[in-house]
Amino acid sequence: MSVFRIFRIAASGLTAERLRMDTIANNLANANTTRTPEGGPYRRQVPVFAPILDRVMRRGGSPSGSFSGGGVQVVGVLSDPSPPRLVYDPQHPDANADGYVEMPNVHVVKEMVDLITATRAYEANIAALNSAKSMAQRALEIGR
Repeated sequence: MSVFRIFRIAASGLTAERLRMDTIANNLANANTTRTPEGGPYRRQVPVFAPILDRVMRRGGSPSGSFSGGGVQVVGVLSDPSPPRLVYDPQHPDANADGYVEMPNVHVVKEMVDLITATRAYEANIAALNSAKSMAQRALEIGR
């Protein structure tokens, strides 16, 4: 595996995890938003990732029928389909006739756990980049 391929794979992971952290921050910022332009409470957003597959080359240089991982790409950001939370607060301006308010389907604890895992994945990709950089520098020093 070439050093540049490692850089490309780790960079795709960094980009994906950064989007994931931005999405989590947006979810946390809107955890109490009961009115949106679309109507109703804010809906939790979830990024969707897919692998980038590289065709494996045969010894002769022609592509084989198999694929190997080449990183990750963001396919999109979807709304979480889970129902909104109902909170009893008859004084709230958005309360229904029974006194319940539809609150966003954002759970702060779940978002914080997701943020920790995204941070760790980001750090792992940085460690992979630094290791590849160190190997490339050592390989250049061998030639001296």
